Amino acid sequence: MAKTSPGEFIKQVQTETKKVVWPSWAETWQTGLMVVVMTTLLGLFFFAIDAFFDRIVAALLLLAK
Repeated sequence: MAKTSPGEFIKQVQTETKKVVWPSWAETWQTGLMVVVMTTLLGLFFFAIDAFFDRIVAALLLLAK
């Protein structure tokens, strides 16, 4: 493994950092909003599925008495 001096390492980090393309504020806002919307929808979906199966299990347990 090749050794890199601290100065060379800093230079490489600066070079790579200049290549980074950061999202605009609008893109960040839209992406964040989509994450909140999709998380909410998935939460509601799984809540409905859980409630559905809860009722099925409750009905089966009543039959077993």
